Amino acid sequence: MTESSDALHVSPLDALHRALGARMVGFAGYAMPVSYPAGILAEHRACREEAALFDVSHMGQAELRGAEAAPALARLVPGDVIGLAPGRQRYTLLTNAAGGILDDLMVARLAEDRLFLIVNAARKVADFAHITAHMPPSVTLTEQPGRALLAFQGPKALARLAPLAPALATLRFMAVAECAIAGIPCLVSRSGYTGEDGVEISLPATATEGLARTLLALPGVLPAGLGARDLLRLEAGLCLYGQDIDETTTPVAAGLAWTIAKRRREIWDFPGGAVIRAEWQAGPTRRRVGLRLEGRAPARAGAAILADGREIGRVTSGSFSPTLNAPIAMGYVAAAFAKPGTALAVSVRERALPATVTALPFIPHHYAS
Repeated sequence: MTESSDALHVSPLDALHRALGARMVGFAGYAMPVSYPAGILAEHRACREEAALFDVSHMGQAELRGAEAAPALARLVPGDVIGLAPGRQRYTLLTNAAGGILDDLMVARLAEDRLFLIVNAARKVADFAHITAHMPPSVTLTEQPGRALLAFQGPKALARLAPLAPALATLRFMAVAECAIAGIPCLVSRSGYTGEDGVEISLPATATEGLARTLLALPGVLPAGLGARDLLRLEAGLCLYGQDIDETTTPVAAGLAWTIAKRRREIWDFPGGAVIRAEWQAGPTRRRVGLRLEGRAPARAGAAILADGREIGRVTSGSFSPTLNAPIAMGYVAAAFAKPGTALAVSVRERALPATVTALPFIPHHYAS
């Protein structure tokens, strides 16, 4: 996770992170907080039980404008962008000609001719160039470098927000709305990357510190960094681009075939569609699985997954789950070993630790209806 501090970008909350005593690391070209003095476990607990505030301003934000914006983007992703109603958001994938995943992203429809995109930080330059290259002249992609992004997550997040933004009380899961929070104009979606209820807030960078301080002053709210965020998303069985999914991974192998809209499965008219269709029909040779390990030692990315002493896959993400009080991991195994309940082993410090294939997510999601 750590990168050289040379030429790192900073988020609009950099000064606040440092004032709060955050431990900063380089991530995706940005100086970002990995944890605060309360510690990763306290931050994790705040998100699972109360509310936590994450700075995710390193993510890429852009608008697509034009009457043909939705049809044009639909040609690049397997999701149903054309059928996305105004005020709704969808998780989808950019795929390549080989059926691999270029990135996963969120697409919101603000109006008939306006789409709002959020992409991963490490991929945003490539993503925006790729999308722009495939747009007709009538559609423009405009990056939003003057905007920041906050994730306010946890079972009490919406209740804490209510006095500051009454309009959000009726916002449904995966809905998006332009509204004011504490008088600040924001674009808010009821979504997140933790498995908990909450919102993601896009707002002008100049107003970010003021809103962050207001949210952190609410009862039970803690600032949370990349460490807690990674642990929460692993418990929720959510993929991290570059670890759990990449250009060599297909949606079918990754367990993300649900992102392929029914209409798209009739004609498979997106990059790599023929490859993905063949794998959909025949079944993949490998699958992403959850693993629960015996003992206390966690497996890390790259650890070999074994069956009868033979390597049949690799761990892509792993850690110790505070919620389950046990080590958990995700990884890819040969399809014959992917059934939940299958007994395997994971190589940790040259020891083969018993592990069991477990259905994902490890922790049930608590998203709003």
